[in-house]
Amino acid sequence: MRQKIDCFVACHSLADIAEKVEQLQQSTTVSNIFLLVNGDLAEQQPPKGCTLLCVENLTNSALVKQVAQHASAPYVMLSVKPNSGTLGNVALERMALAAEDTGAVMVYSDRWQMEEGKRTAHPVIDYQEGSLRDDFDFGSIWLLRNEALQQYMTDGPSADYQWAGLYDLRLALSRQGLLFHLNEYLYTEDESDLRASGVKQFDYVNPANREVQIEMERACTAHLRAVNAMVDTTQYEDIDFQEQEFEVEASVVIPVFNRAKTICDAVKSALAQKADFNFNVIVVDTVQDNSWRIWQRPINASWSSLQNVMISVLADAGTKQSTANGVDALPYSSIATTSIRHPLR
Repeated sequence: MRQKIDCFVACHSLADIAEKVEQLQQSTTVSNIFLLVNGDLAEQQPPKGCTLLCVENLTNSALVKQVAQHASAPYVMLSVKPNSGTLGNVALERMALAAEDTGAVMVYSDRWQMEEGKRTAHPVIDYQEGSLRDDFDFGSIWLLRNEALQQYMTDGPSADYQWAGLYDLRLALSRQGLLFHLNEYLYTEDESDLRASGVKQFDYVNPANREVQIEMERACTAHLRAVNAMVDTTQYEDIDFQEQEFEVEASVVIPVFNRAKTICDAVKSALAQKADFNFNVIVVDTVQDNSWRIWQRPINASWSSLQNVMISVLADAGTKQSTANGVDALPYSSIATTSIRHPLR
């Protein structure tokens, strides 16, 4: 396998990227190397054998267009995190072989992650048809089939995006074919954002990110239309809230599986909400993993003192669980009639 991959590498410093460039140049699968730089770096002398491409940012539609215009090899490697990490031995060869064997339009892999000088394994998950999160973790090294990239440009992006260009691309690629997770640790990535995952997951509601999120929603909506998955709300019937009396105005339903370490934080967050109406919190647990054990511990006394809150933990129908620490353990059929109107099935 020789000269099958054009590499596009995000770069904030030509000096810091030297090691990665040397690695790529030593690979027999690499055809061309393009460094994605800002306006200041575009005026500098590029490393030997490399071409500098001036980009406004690393997420917009203009970037995707530039990559497509310059790509000529069968595959495109896109490194979207500037000056980050190093490739493992034959990493690109493995990704290209996986693409050949599976016919995938995109390949991504597990990685090692450097955090404060310590290397830890960072596995990622398989991409599913319904994987719509714009922050789905593909890592910083993507291998794209150039034919699929060119088809995306021929069909046209769903809009000219400032922030959702790469997101729109990968959604479109998922409509063309397989996004394949190669379960191998193929590179090391430097991690500078050391916040806990529970903190990062709320970035999307940060008011400072509003314009970004609006674009992501536009791209997602366009994708749902393309796969005929949009819900026709015009067929909805108006709900008669006076039909019967409800004990609570709203229910917060939290499905749980293997979340013993985080479920308490989720419940505390729900209970901390301020409301002038009755609501309850329902934790749905299959009791097949370790999450159930959390309810065998003493519940914080302040929880039980809160008004307008009821905590219910659901066990599988037929599973016998005793009430622990004031938390009800009820089968699905029972909770369906006592806590919410529709059965949880």
